[in-house]
Amino acid sequence: MTPELQARVDRLDALLDSIAARHERVKLASSLAAEDMVLTHAILSRGVKIGIFSLNTGRLHAETLGMIDAVKARYGYDIEQFHPQADAVDAYVRDHGANAFYESIDLRKSCCHIRKVEPLNRALGDVSAWVTGQRREQSVTRAELHEEEHDAPRGIAKFNPLADWSEADVWDYLKAFDVPVNPLHARGYPSIGCEPCTRAVRPGEDSRAGRWWWESRDTKECGLHMTNISSIRIVEETPSSAI
Repeated sequence: MTPELQARVDRLDALLDSIAARHERVKLASSLAAEDMVLTHAILSRGVKIGIFSLNTGRLHAETLGMIDAVKARYGYDIEQFHPQADAVDAYVRDHGANAFYESIDLRKSCCHIRKVEPLNRALGDVSAWVTGQRREQSVTRAELHEEEHDAPRGIAKFNPLADWSEADVWDYLKAFDVPVNPLHARGYPSIGCEPCTRAVRPGEDSRAGRWWWESRDTKECGLHMTNISSIRIVEETPSSAI
């Protein structure tokens, strides 16, 4: 391990320990993708008291669901799964169609709310803080990401321990500790969401270009990280003289 990576590992471990010490009830929201597997390993390999859950939207790739078993096999830990409310899913499909999210941003965000945001709110209903694997370089909507934030809509603290990590940092860590990874990453999927809303990225595209690829790049959030959209709007609306 290089000294640079060791320094990142030490800082990450210290930050996670600090989060657990400050918050008795805290959870990692895991997408089961690369960044969240870094955090999963850092938490479970050292017994840090941070719970881990995932949102099983009902439209995930089989490879993503397989990561739940991979975590169980490697760490002996059962990732808690939160599912959407069946009646809400049924109503959306009945009124709009199973794949209506392709038709408009509003319909896409409505689907995301039912399958992701509402289950997330339930998952976070008993915590005072949550942890994510977001990184600044992932997309324009995350360029202003802070390592520690206040999630005002939910009234809890939010931590992004990998905010300043590069993609190379993430993969150096995963390789150094032989962490299980989603097979889709090797097929050109750096960011992985629901199967019908995710494609492989092309050379030169940012890591989230494959998410909701039919939309503008500055709308590519689903509501899980509500501060990201407001942050990018503040940046765009601020006169250059005030920067």
